Amino acid sequence: MHVIIAGAGPCGLSLSLVLALAGMEVTLIDRENTIDPRPRAAHMTAPGIQMFRRAGVFEDVRRAGFVPKDWTYRKFDGTPIMTIEDIAVSKSPEATIALPINKLNEILLSHAERNSKIFLKWSHRVVDVGQDENSAWAIVEEQDGTQKRIGGDFLIGCDGGTSQVRKSLFGDKNFPGMTWDLQFVATDVYYPFDKFGYDDVNAIVHPHDFHLVARLTKDGLWRVAYQEDKDMTYQEVLDHQAAHYERILPGHPKPADYTLTNISPYKLHQRCAERFRVGRICLAGDAAHLCNPWGGLGLTGGFADVTGLADCLEGIASGQADESILDKYDEVRRSIFRTVIDPVSTGNFLRVSALSTDAAIEEDPFMKMCAAAKKDPKVREKMEKSVYAICHDFTQYYKS
Repeated sequence: MHVIIAGAGPCGLSLSLVLALAGMEVTLIDRENTIDPRPRAAHMTAPGIQMFRRAGVFEDVRRAGFVPKDWTYRKFDGTPIMTIEDIAVSKSPEATIALPINKLNEILLSHAERNSKIFLKWSHRVVDVGQDENSAWAIVEEQDGTQKRIGGDFLIGCDGGTSQVRKSLFGDKNFPGMTWDLQFVATDVYYPFDKFGYDDVNAIVHPHDFHLVARLTKDGLWRVAYQEDKDMTYQEVLDHQAAHYERILPGHPKPADYTLTNISPYKLHQRCAERFRVGRICLAGDAAHLCNPWGGLGLTGGFADVTGLADCLEGIASGQADESILDKYDEVRRSIFRTVIDPVSTGNFLRVSALSTDAAIEEDPFMKMCAAAKKDPKVREKMEKSVYAICHDFTQYYKS
């Protein structure tokens, strides 16, 4: 079986590896000339760890990253509200790993380049898709403007929030949902947060200046992510960064006090495609759905998507399932977005941006559960297992 995958991000790369290891040929196409270097997601929870094991990259990811310790919600002045100890569940074989996504992509790409069943095609921009009874294809445009058709048995759109695969299926404007009335700015910086008593992950609760401070690497790189006005241009965001840091960060640093390595503003959305399967074409990850980054459910949900899609395609290739299993993929993954990813990520965002810090533990159900988990091991176990709510085993639909 030959599968075409559009989008060489973490979902597209990891799915390529799993399918290739199962004996399928994969053509992986991307509009850029290399992997995306921008700072985005950085924490890989259990669904990602499961995918890394199947893709044969887990040991490399574990060596490159680290297991974070505690997560603390804080007031704007840094005072702790609630700490969740051992947020990564460090003793679990599927403990969370912190690793900047660009570093993850480097690992995935190095494995893909060594796999003879994966054919990488950079600078191939999808302009349209098509299919018939037995095949699916992408019409791509190369750097010189030449267009050609790349076909296979199935086509998977892992080409991000602006997915051309999705647009070709449903129209340029058809991506149901909403956009938050702000833009988020992800920055990577070397700054000594340790000396201010910060934990590995810190969520600062405030109606306007809510932000995230999280350790990214073992050598002291941190992620600082904060909101800006939605109408600011990219240049205005850059120009305002130093003043924003000085206002919100502990110690009120000047630019000489830190080393900024990356800055990337982006919009926040809660959106879901009307279907994840149209015949021989499927969507996964951000191409299928978007959510705000609080709690990391965008990347985590993407890994859960491609893990399930790998089950389905492996079942079809081996004769253990027919193509109707892809209808089950569509049904289940959209349901999980609607019932888990969308409401939970929305709640996570509102917790940091709209919650009263003076009564947080009494007002917020999640905070109440965190407080109870400190005293009751059963509540803690329930919390730890909640990440698996977005997973689904599609092998249960194989023929008996």
